[in-house]
Amino acid sequence: MTSYATNDEIQTARKQLESAIEGYSRPAAFAVGIATIGASGSVLDVAYPVVNRGENHFSAAALATVLSHSGQTASFRLSTDQLQAAIDLASTAASVDIAHPNMTAWQTLLEVSAVPALGGQRQLVACFLGSLDDSPTDAIDAYLRLHLLSHRSVQPLGMNMDGIFGVLRNVVWTNLGPFEVEGFEAVRLGLKALGHQVQVHLIDKFPRMLDYVVPSGVRIADANRVRLGAHLAEGTTVMHEGFCNFNAGTLGASMVEGRISAGVLVGNGSDVGGGASIMGTLSGGGQESIRVGEDCLLGANSGLGISLGNRCIVEAGLYLTAGTLVQLPDESIVAARDISGADGLLFRRHSQTGAVQALARDKASWKGLNEDLHSN
Repeated sequence: MTSYATNDEIQTARKQLESAIEGYSRPAAFAVGIATIGASGSVLDVAYPVVNRGENHFSAAALATVLSHSGQTASFRLSTDQLQAAIDLASTAASVDIAHPNMTAWQTLLEVSAVPALGGQRQLVACFLGSLDDSPTDAIDAYLRLHLLSHRSVQPLGMNMDGIFGVLRNVVWTNLGPFEVEGFEAVRLGLKALGHQVQVHLIDKFPRMLDYVVPSGVRIADANRVRLGAHLAEGTTVMHEGFCNFNAGTLGASMVEGRISAGVLVGNGSDVGGGASIMGTLSGGGQESIRVGEDCLLGANSGLGISLGNRCIVEAGLYLTAGTLVQLPDESIVAARDISGADGLLFRRHSQTGAVQALARDKASWKGLNEDLHSN
């Protein structure tokens, strides 16, 4: 098989591959992974060691060629022969100096696919996202989206996640991998008879992020409290009581000691204090996505139902909903939603009158994150 040594040769070969596929368009994202298929035939999980977002177009075209696929949103169950054919085709453009991440991962996946899974069967899979605006089509697709978020390839709210709960199923997540809920007790008994110690971490549609993706430059004190699909920027610390849902997270160095709900974005230099809660979009029909700006502080046990601009503080214990009546410095009264996203405000409850106030923030009132704690 011909190999290509120069960048021009590689680009020419890529164009030839792409033009040979009828109706081909480059996918917005794609990946090859390994799935666990339960006894019922359902996909329990998918691990994608490398995800591609708007890059590695030769690999995408090679994979699409083997699958006779034109690049639209679709998922596939692969045979080992198909993956080997994609490797052979894509490796013709691999650099002799730097190992291509797809080639390394795909070769490893071939080897892993032969290792039995205690909770089901191993299955090689591939997924293409034609557009990030397309809805998830199945579990293989959903897991690619979750990996894209946790690999920081897409920011929260950066792609369509509508209907993701409908394509995922509840799974028993254990130290021995995923298992179907139905019949699990009998399976656990059998595993114990073989000498296996089975520890159940959780029963949920979403696994722990750290079992699939370990982002650089973060600290996470309790793996159970960060779901796959969380987006944690470098410098983020999630303490023992902190929590981050999928399709949510941080955009810079942040301290998370409270709850970041789905759809919430927290800016660089901000601190979500112990027990603090930020309203998400999953429960109660909420549609507005809340953003916390840069250099903000949510005090311990506070709550937030509006967006904050930069350099804002919410007093400990104050729950600020969109309908909360807030007294401004000129003594006028507005609903909190009317000042959503404003910069430089200190929200507090007057200790004598009980009125919720929004005051111009005194820069000396909070000096920001301790840089030493976030040099991860």
